Amino acid sequence: MPGLLGKKLGMTSVYTEDGKLVPVTVVEAGPCQVVNLRTKEKDGYEAVVLGFGSRKAKRTPKPVKAYFEKNKLELARKIKEFKNFDVSELKIGDVVKVDIFAEGDKVKVSGISKGKGFQGVMKRHGFGGVGGTTHGQGDRLRAPGSIGQSSYPSRVFKGTRMAGRTGGVRVTTKNLKVVKVIPEKNVMLIKGAVPGAVNSIIEINK
Repeated sequence: MPGLLGKKLGMTSVYTEDGKLVPVTVVEAGPCQVVNLRTKEKDGYEAVVLGFGSRKAKRTPKPVKAYFEKNKLELARKIKEFKNFDVSELKIGDVVKVDIFAEGDKVKVSGISKGKGFQGVMKRHGFGGVGGTTHGQGDRLRAPGSIGQSSYPSRVFKGTRMAGRTGGVRVTTKNLKVVKVIPEKNVMLIKGAVPGAVNSIIEINK
């Protein structure tokens, strides 16, 4: 289904009609301008390339800037391709707004998770530590414990969970419910948490 680019503004909570307090993420979804169109005749498939936000000309690569100037478009901060749009109804320069979503829709949201830097196994993988401080183990509380084998195979298996860089990867959360859409402010409220930090760019798909 079609989607939009947006910006995560933060989290709050709202009351539903039956009086339940629901945690929601506030997202500025669009408006997104149509930057390019993919057609079956030219590209072998149909898709819409949407641009969101704005960026300075001096921070834009020359080929990208030339394309935007040629089509008389504003420089976009983020560009993303979306399939399942009806390409025949759109043209370059059109604007897609948040009103393509409605209350009750199920969406999946993708974004770059918060980067946490180098972390130990307890924070990164939820290890429990080695236990108490008995038998002289005064400094092993948050250690991973043994990672290898004995004389055979005498190596550490690939994929063994260890300390390392955490976060800063693409994460997709599925089956999130749209609680409310506010078209005049280009804002939508999505139930629960979505990936990314505040003010990060996210991708919303129906």
